[in-house]
Amino acid sequence: MQESDAAQPAADGGGVAADGGASDALVPPEGSVIGDFRWNLPAGFPLPVVPRDNPMSVPKVALGRRLFYDTRLSGNGTQSCASCHQQRLAFTDGRATGLGSTGEAHPRGPMSIVNVAYSTSLTWGNPLFAIGTLPEPLERQSLMPLFGDAPVELGLSDQTQIEERLRAIEEYQTWFTEAFPDEAEPITTQNLTRALAAFERTLISGRSPFDRYRTQRDESALSESAKRGYELFNSEELECFHCHEGFNMSDHVHWEGKPTVEAHYHNTGLYNLDGKGAYPAPNTGVYDVTMDPKDMGMFKAPSLRNIAVTAPYMHDGSVATLSEVLDHYAAGGRTIKSGPNAGAGKNNPMKDKLLRGFKLSDEQRADVIAFLESLTDETFLTDPELSDPWQ
Repeated sequence: MQESDAAQPAADGGGVAADGGASDALVPPEGSVIGDFRWNLPAGFPLPVVPRDNPMSVPKVALGRRLFYDTRLSGNGTQSCASCHQQRLAFTDGRATGLGSTGEAHPRGPMSIVNVAYSTSLTWGNPLFAIGTLPEPLERQSLMPLFGDAPVELGLSDQTQIEERLRAIEEYQTWFTEAFPDEAEPITTQNLTRALAAFERTLISGRSPFDRYRTQRDESALSESAKRGYELFNSEELECFHCHEGFNMSDHVHWEGKPTVEAHYHNTGLYNLDGKGAYPAPNTGVYDVTMDPKDMGMFKAPSLRNIAVTAPYMHDGSVATLSEVLDHYAAGGRTIKSGPNAGAGKNNPMKDKLLRGFKLSDEQRADVIAFLESLTDETFLTDPELSDPWQ
């Protein structure tokens, strides 16, 4: 399946300014109907990549939604996937760093899974699965929160535990059979991850006020302040659009028909502990995987969609507000004057060369924040089709 010509301009553009014609962009992509399933894609969005061994279907998505919100997927029955990925917070949890089902604190914050269907990689700083022509599969990634123990997230002990738990529930026997009708024993861990991935691929957000302005040419959708902020965002002075580009406002993107994976990581000068660029362990970014000094402090640039509701910011939640985010970039890197993390991030030798710093007037700061707030998709955050089906 290939995305239609109507969808391609928004996906291929070198910044959030790129888009197709207003009327053409509203044409559904070719191949958006698959069996009983129809992608409900926003204007200008291409078709996501879907593994051949896990095609989309209505019963599978419905099963995945039930599993996503079911606390029985944690070892002690206290948490579900939704505990760390809450719809009203654009599927984050509002914490600086995560908290597992056993109370274990995590070193990094739960990343938003909005538009995760288009993400090349699914973690803050592991590039191993983002090499080649395919993105990291959601099906494989979900095994980490289910069974991982460093740190503990959902805290399941093994596959037998969850399979026996689900087989004992009559409704799940029916739902798994409907989702995987060709299998004699459909309740397996593999099918659990397939169903979760199918639901997560439907978490697509692209109907914000900014989208109405950009794709439907609705001038009234954005305030004049937000329009000015949009221009600043795309300016060579601020340089924001280089890392937060295209329809998903991230340079970690992949979609159906795109020939190569794009996965870039960036050091934003958030820390500089020793004057040589060190970041505090264990949050050393790509370096933690490669042990290559040039990868110190390199992290994924997440999508900015719904960014106003996903505070606090950065991989470790160490920046509280959007205004403070602008302070960080305006300074060309954060300076911490005292404490164990003291250092001048602006002097970090591994810092991205685009982070040169800039000056903003009070009005310009308000304009950029107004633009970022215009990326909030209230329809998505309250969509009953994505909410907890157990309530």
